Amino acid sequence: MLFSKMFIPTTKETPKDALLKSHQFLIRGGYIHQIGSGIYNFLPLGKKVLDKITQIIRYELNQSGAQEILMGFVVPAELWKESGRYEKYGKELLRFQDRKENEFVLGPTHEESVVEIAKAYIKSYKQLPVNLYQIHTKFRDELRPRFGLMRGREFIMKDAYSFHSDRQDLDREFDLMEQTYKKIFQTLKLDFRIVDADSGAIGGSGSKEFMVLAECGEDTIAVCNHCDYASNIEAAIRAKRHEPQDFPKAVFAKFHTPKINTIQKLSEFFKTDPFWTLKVVIRKAIFDSTSNKPDELVYFFLRGDDELEITKALNAINKIGANALELTDASVEEIVAVGLKPGFIGPYALRNITNANYIIFDIDLKEEQNLICPANEEDYHFVGVDLGLFEGLVYEDITKVKEGDKCAYCGGELSYKKGIEVGHIFKLGQKYSRALGANFLDKDGKNIPLEMGCYGIGVTRLLPAILEQKSDLKGCIWTKPSAPFDISIIISNTKDEEQVFYAQEVYRDLLSDHIDVLLDDRDLRFGIKMADFELIGSTYALIIGKSLQEGKVELINRENLEKKELECKNLSIQLVEILKRD
Repeated sequence: MLFSKMFIPTTKETPKDALLKSHQFLIRGGYIHQIGSGIYNFLPLGKKVLDKITQIIRYELNQSGAQEILMGFVVPAELWKESGRYEKYGKELLRFQDRKENEFVLGPTHEESVVEIAKAYIKSYKQLPVNLYQIHTKFRDELRPRFGLMRGREFIMKDAYSFHSDRQDLDREFDLMEQTYKKIFQTLKLDFRIVDADSGAIGGSGSKEFMVLAECGEDTIAVCNHCDYASNIEAAIRAKRHEPQDFPKAVFAKFHTPKINTIQKLSEFFKTDPFWTLKVVIRKAIFDSTSNKPDELVYFFLRGDDELEITKALNAINKIGANALELTDASVEEIVAVGLKPGFIGPYALRNITNANYIIFDIDLKEEQNLICPANEEDYHFVGVDLGLFEGLVYEDITKVKEGDKCAYCGGELSYKKGIEVGHIFKLGQKYSRALGANFLDKDGKNIPLEMGCYGIGVTRLLPAILEQKSDLKGCIWTKPSAPFDISIIISNTKDEEQVFYAQEVYRDLLSDHIDVLLDDRDLRFGIKMADFELIGSTYALIIGKSLQEGKVELINRENLEKKELECKNLSIQLVEILKRD
């Protein structure tokens, strides 16, 4: 491709709202063009990179046995109502009516649509398993679209959906998709981690995320420094904590603790580690409008030096039947209204005082003794508390893992890393097939719901993910499989006929060798051409300049800007060998 003939609108100006380098470089490099809030057009370079990434994804999915389809972007709202997600998904789901007042949604994900396909055509276990995928536009009405393609409203996703006769076969496909995703991200030459994750609005019994490591990542990952364990912070687990040696030995008693209404004051008052104190975090549960359930306060007890993980907390109350949509902050007025004293709220008689339906204790507190906790009476605390004496307590993992906590699998130390989610795989089970009536006849002739899995990759998000991990201050650095061009040929002086003639000769030779090459034939200063090379990020630049008279040219590696002098003799053969080797 000739630079002079290609539409590459590079610019020196950095958009004011572009905070991340990926956002800045994709716009400045002429890859994308913003047309609305969180909505971008892909220009020729952007489409080229997108196609290269898509080709890798498509190849590996096809190799795994998945089959490509294409479903409608516009989905009847009735399907989402049947599945129960119409309300639960929240305001990110864009709803609208057509001229006949029929309700529709713009698909943010397509579980309902693909289940309708399975429902229509899969009737027997003999037709299973089936894995159907698409690479298609999605829309989520983000409240605050930001960071360019990283968190836009309209995006392209690869979403696959598998159907199975039993749970064992679903587990097999889940493992196969995990390996397939590893191949995709390894082929793209990315540094990534596979992490345990929360299933969120998609639902199901298990999920894993694929995180590209980058300092700008919005997700915090807990990783073990000794084994391969990694998890999104929302799902991270830890080993049971070691007890500090200075535990407070005391028989059960009530102490007067005037104005001791924080964990810090409490531990100082009793001269003990916050580990031995008990605190409550109160949140307000919000329910689906169709449930006709009023908002209510819910209570989470954990050690004084631990922090509540809100997603775990929501999952914990939903596990015992709450079916809450979200947890929000509870006001002091709301807490006082149920008869409690802020700063002095403990587990004793809490259910009798508040008529609470949901009281959860962190799993690390199970059967714990020697605790200090508020007495539900202003200026009083209990000491010598033994939770083993309580009846009917509900224990769940609700604590946010901290750096320095121990790995639940090997005992290694956990630390935080930042990551960009680029893939997510789920075991959905019968969640959607049961709701939408997608059944099949098993080997015994029984009519049962299909087992289902789903597997997503944020295709457009991969562009900024690559750049955030690889780029420098000058511009884009792509991995070799994703780069828009393998090599840019830069003519130092277009008025030098020898340079122009030789550049064109090399250009034709590389094209005949199926090398993706850009010839910068523009009549511009050499410095401008080099700046554009560094901004756009072809894998290499071949500089044809004054050294041509000595039979030499210069090759620059965009990744590290290292320079290498090459002989003009058999140049195209040398370049092909270098590109294939890399």
